[in-house]
Amino acid sequence: MSHPHRHAHPPAAVLFDRDGTLIHDVPYNGDPSLVEPVPGAREALDRLRRAGVPLGVVSNQSGIAKGLISQEALSEVNARVEELLGPFDVWAVCPHDEADGCYCRKPAPGLVLWAARTLGVDPADCVVIGDIGRDVEAARVAGARGILVPTPVTRHAEVAAACEVAADIGRAAEMALEGFRPGGGDEFAAIRAEG
Repeated sequence: MSHPHRHAHPPAAVLFDRDGTLIHDVPYNGDPSLVEPVPGAREALDRLRRAGVPLGVVSNQSGIAKGLISQEALSEVNARVEELLGPFDVWAVCPHDEADGCYCRKPAPGLVLWAARTLGVDPADCVVIGDIGRDVEAARVAGARGILVPTPVTRHAEVAAACEVAADIGRAAEMALEGFRPGGGDEFAAIRAEG
């Protein structure tokens, strides 16, 4: 059998965390003018779109439960994200707070499972890309593949625990298209050692 990533099928969908992954994290942001994409996000998304891969967003937004942001403001912020980064095929948002014990708040798998079901694809054929441990943990519990793109706030333990780590969103998109590479190669080891 040939190497799986040499002739890998593209994933059935790629699901992105929003804050810290697609756009710079502004806590409980209800202001569309503060939306700023991370470098390379538009290019990475367009590359996946050209490959025919459906795209989704899976985002914890506890500011709604906390009363810090309205559903309308969240919709305006998400509309601005699409203005800057292009359209997404599905948005899966958890409005609950940590204490609510819901099934959707990452690291629970609910958002990933709901997004996959909405797209009509198997979670096992999906890739989840995020910047913290709860993103890749939600992927794991849902049976999806998780790729961590660390930022300066990502905990070292979360980087060490991740199966696959990418230096930036562009590399994560490449890895998603290439298919699974056990151990992640030298780049993976180097990124782990840095932390």
